[in-house]
Amino acid sequence: MRITVFGATGAVGGRVVAEAVSRGHEVTAVVRDPARLPLPAVGRGSARLPLPHAVVGDASDVADVVRLSRGQDLVVSATRPAPGREADLVTTAKALLAGVAETGVRLLLVGGAAGLTVPGGGGRTVVESPGFPPSWRPIALACNAQFEVCRAEERADWTYLSPPALIEPGERTGRYRLGRDELVVDAAGRSAISMEDFAVALLDEAETPAHRRMRFTVAYQ
Repeated sequence: MRITVFGATGAVGGRVVAEAVSRGHEVTAVVRDPARLPLPAVGRGSARLPLPHAVVGDASDVADVVRLSRGQDLVVSATRPAPGREADLVTTAKALLAGVAETGVRLLLVGGAAGLTVPGGGGRTVVESPGFPPSWRPIALACNAQFEVCRAEERADWTYLSPPALIEPGERTGRYRLGRDELVVDAAGRSAISMEDFAVALLDEAETPAHRRMRFTVAYQ
């Protein structure tokens, strides 16, 4: 597959690039800051893989999305706004959807977990849960608005991937459990996954689409 990845130097985006390259896909890694080029070598463990094609572009610019998605099989967006700029998530989602709607390329958007319902919570979402950190509320609400932008889009072929409650660097095991609109938790009530396995789940969906025009989520069993 020919895959364009926006946010390619971020914590999640970099792992998506590495996973895609390791599977033999042709990756175009997009960065906003030219100073971040050339990209460092990607790989897993001690293995080093061929560098992806790296270009400068902006996921919030419709013209850039059109330019960098044309002729591709998939666009992945794993961008993350700086603190205080949470509303950029909505602006970027609108630009991405408009761009891929024009080129007809599928969009796989990495979103947030705030809008997922809590198991046994009577329909309460993560952001509505008691004890949800106030400092996380701006990005949580922005992620919810980002998802609503996707739901309102009628032309683009999109998929929205929500992480579990906890996602952090770790090991690649290749194991995870799928969910839809409810937070996935294990037997101990923990909802977590490594960024490496999150990238595995994303590329599995890219290669075998099962959630077109809908949200899904993943976590460990």
